[in-house]
Amino acid sequence: MPFLVLILGILLLLVLIIRFHVDTFVSLIVTSILVALGLGMNPAKIADALKTGIGSSMGELIIVFGFGAMIGRLVADAGGSYRIARTLIDKFGKKRLQLAVVVASFIIGISLLFEVGLVIVTPIVFAVALEADVPFMYLGIPMAAALSAAQGFLPPQPAPTAVATALGANIGEVLLVGIVVAIPCIIVAGPIWTRVIRHFMPDVFVVKKSLPAFGEMKQFDIKDTPSFGLSLLTSLFPVVFMAVATIYSLIVNGGRTIKNPTGVDAWVSFFGNPVIAMVISMLFAMWSMGLHRGRTMKEIEGTITDAVKSIAMLLLVIAGGSAFKQVLIDGGVGKAVQQLMMHTSLSPIILAWLVAVILRVSLGSATVAGMTAAGIVFPLMTSLHADPVMIALAIGAGSLAASHVNDAGFWMFQEYFDITVKQTFAIWTSLETIISVVGLLMVLLMNTIIN
Repeated sequence: MPFLVLILGILLLLVLIIRFHVDTFVSLIVTSILVALGLGMNPAKIADALKTGIGSSMGELIIVFGFGAMIGRLVADAGGSYRIARTLIDKFGKKRLQLAVVVASFIIGISLLFEVGLVIVTPIVFAVALEADVPFMYLGIPMAAALSAAQGFLPPQPAPTAVATALGANIGEVLLVGIVVAIPCIIVAGPIWTRVIRHFMPDVFVVKKSLPAFGEMKQFDIKDTPSFGLSLLTSLFPVVFMAVATIYSLIVNGGRTIKNPTGVDAWVSFFGNPVIAMVISMLFAMWSMGLHRGRTMKEIEGTITDAVKSIAMLLLVIAGGSAFKQVLIDGGVGKAVQQLMMHTSLSPIILAWLVAVILRVSLGSATVAGMTAAGIVFPLMTSLHADPVMIALAIGAGSLAASHVNDAGFWMFQEYFDITVKQTFAIWTSLETIISVVGLLMVLLMNTIIN
């Protein structure tokens, strides 16, 4: 019954958005309420579920998204994005731009949450595409593939770290094997899949002069722009803080999360927190791309205001998706999946992947899907003496599959890339599924080699 309600709810959501052109945020909230009723939730608790879902996602994202958009716009308006784009083009040339974007996105993705990475890297990649006169999608798909693979497989990302800890897997081993697993996923879902999509959907591979989320990219004289080093440092300033905190955690604490840090651990945790990192980075950007460039505070405020306007609707859409996710969790969809998979004779690696896939499709959140799958698979893993590292990576692969309307990443990709819902299914949902399937195959191969 829960699965039937879920399917009907998703169909209703798609009909409202695609057929009747109802605002996405409104459609998500209306669908969430109807699905909650269909799942038999107490009507008095539905509003609380909506508020919990929205509040849990917006608490951090308001600052991360808001300040990320402001930093990106400050860098763009000062000519920093143009300088970065021009330098990368001169350094790598058009033929190797995809490689440059993939490597940079993967490195950044190890330290940053997917949402943070997308906010920071997208304006730069768009500027590179615009300056090189290539379609943004040509570079954007590899960028998204690299960020997503890092999110699914590599500690210290929250989901793989939490799953590894729950299964008792060594976080260092998960990181090393995860890198080996992630690289083929990025190659297939990035450059290779870009060629396939371009063949079947040439209409999305057009050179755009602006994106709604970032506005029109201005043209600059290179001598009037900030230096490459300062522009890059400002754009990636949050990465510096989070990367240092990550390296410190891996070296000093073995990748473990300290519940009540004190002393140096407390300060490293403070500066490495995405919220604090974005606040400090925002202040630095106001100086480096504003006051240092001779701009007045009034001009800086104008840039910041424009940045906030550009992401207002995106934040609402993500809030609606989070509300939908919370209704599914509170309505018992996760428990239904657990009961369905408890009695099976599948390989523990394939089972772990399959459970994570079902939960991902049902609940939307990769982190929730991964943690729930870990709880379901742990008893079987223990009884069969399966390698916890491989199980953790299999869950990571499964948690990325088939991103759709109940996942915030789906709506971020749709808004940032300025495409339709149908095109987002064709590009983003398939990209995530490719990473998931290739990831499973790589885990099975690594399990054979190592064990």
